[in-house]
Amino acid sequence: MAEVSGQKILIVGPGYVGSELAKGLAEKRTDVWVASRSGKIVDGCETVAMDVSDRNSVQSAGEKIDNPDAIIHCASSSRGAEDSYRKVYLDGTANLVEAFPHTSLIFTSSTSVYPQTDGSIVTEDSPANPDSENGRILREAEDTVLAAGGSVLRLSGIYGPGRSIHLKRIFSGEAQIESGEPGRLLNQIHRDDIVSAIVHLLSLAPEDFRGEIFNLSDDTSLTMRTCYEWLAERYQKKLGPEVEANRTGKRAWTNKQVDNSKLRKTGWAPRYPSFKDAVKNDERLVRSIVDAPAP
Repeated sequence: MAEVSGQKILIVGPGYVGSELAKGLAEKRTDVWVASRSGKIVDGCETVAMDVSDRNSVQSAGEKIDNPDAIIHCASSSRGAEDSYRKVYLDGTANLVEAFPHTSLIFTSSTSVYPQTDGSIVTEDSPANPDSENGRILREAEDTVLAAGGSVLRLSGIYGPGRSIHLKRIFSGEAQIESGEPGRLLNQIHRDDIVSAIVHLLSLAPEDFRGEIFNLSDDTSLTMRTCYEWLAERYQKKLGPEVEANRTGKRAWTNKQVDNSKLRKTGWAPRYPSFKDAVKNDERLVRSIVDAPAP
């Protein structure tokens, strides 16, 4: 990891990504504060109770934290409903900008803001005019952050120990391939690579990342067919019958290749260049899914 010791970092949302980020930074002798509604404790870090969607709560927390060098907004909406999205992302970023006007803010957004369905390569300059309301809320939040001189990380589908929808479907026998060739492209990023990317940015001179958008994805977009057929063969599992793609579900249906070269040019590289690499080399990943208790 890059050198970030001596900085004071506030992490808003110590969840799946935020907790691991906090632990990694604390191990590097960084002064880390974590903020959440519950006041969740992360070993080695200071804790402050904060409801990021509540202006007064954020202001109050700001009075307890003296001039952090950077804030990482990686809080998630618990249920994904539009109202929750608006409160956590749009109101949350606005509240942080107001309470910490002189602090660099890094906002973890999503590559779902790219609505492309033609399999094309998308860079940070590609049109990002999402069809879903949640996607539009994220774009508004991004604009709030960028206007304040902050930075945006657009994350592909997050997976890691204890979390992989595709592995869960394979081992539960629920994996089905969408019909048609060549098949929809999946873009993913391992949790550990998200952490390393954020730490990397924090190690750079502020002018190298402030006001910038970076795609955060691994190096390889796999088709759903390639992914599931490879997993099924590797673990001797059967796939269900092929199904028509659900283009009207809760999440927007997209088909694209997310390009990560802009972030790579700053000196970052993923530990797991593809989902296949992680399955083969991260012993925690598959074991955590196989050993997970039944819901």
